[in-house]
Amino acid sequence: MGCSSSLPDRSSRRSTGLNKAENSEGPDAKNLRVKLVLLGDSGVGKSCIVLRFVHGQFDPTSKVTVGASFLSQTIALQDSTTVKFEIWDTAGQERYAALAPLYYRGAGVAVIVYDITSPESFTKAQYWVKELQKHGSAGIVMALVGNKADLQEKREVSVQDGIDYAEENGMFFIETSAKTADNINQLFEEIAKRLPRPSSSS
Repeated sequence: MGCSSSLPDRSSRRSTGLNKAENSEGPDAKNLRVKLVLLGDSGVGKSCIVLRFVHGQFDPTSKVTVGASFLSQTIALQDSTTVKFEIWDTAGQERYAALAPLYYRGAGVAVIVYDITSPESFTKAQYWVKELQKHGSAGIVMALVGNKADLQEKREVSVQDGIDYAEENGMFFIETSAKTADNINQLFEEIAKRLPRPSSSS
C-alpha cells in the first residue's frame, strides 16, 4: 500500500539537524530549506503524496514504508522565493510510532495525513497533532491533509470535520488525491507560503 521510494536524493547531500527554514550559507529570505515530516496511519497515502510531488508518479503496488524514507524537492513561488523541502516520510505502522520523534525533531513543517474513507485514520491524525503540540519545534507549520479525495463515494470523514479540527489547532487544511494528483502541488505551495522568512538584520 506504500508508494514508498527509498531512492536517495540525487543531489544527495546528507542533511543534519536542519531547523525551520535556513540556508547553509546563512539566512537567505529568497532561498529557504526546510525539514518536512509526514505523519499518519499506515495506508493513508503518505508515500503516494510524496512520490506524486517529487516524481509525478503514482504506484499503488509499491511496498509499505519501513522506518522512514527520505526525498527532496525544490519549488519556486511567484515572488521568486525557492523552497527546498527535505522530506521524511515516516512509517505509519504502530510498531514504528516510537521512532517518529527522531524524524519530527527539528522539523519546520509537519504534514499529518488521514484517509477520508477511514475515521480511525482521522483519530490517529489527531493523536499526531497532540504529539507535535507537546514535542514539536516551536513555530512548526502544520498541515492537516485528507487524502484519497477521489473516493468520494466511500467518504466517512466530512470536509467540515477536517476544516473544524484544523482551525481549532491553528493548522491549515486541504484534501488531496495522490492518485489523480489533485491538490498535491497546492499543498506544498501553501506550506511554502506559510514558512517563516529569515529577517535580514543588516
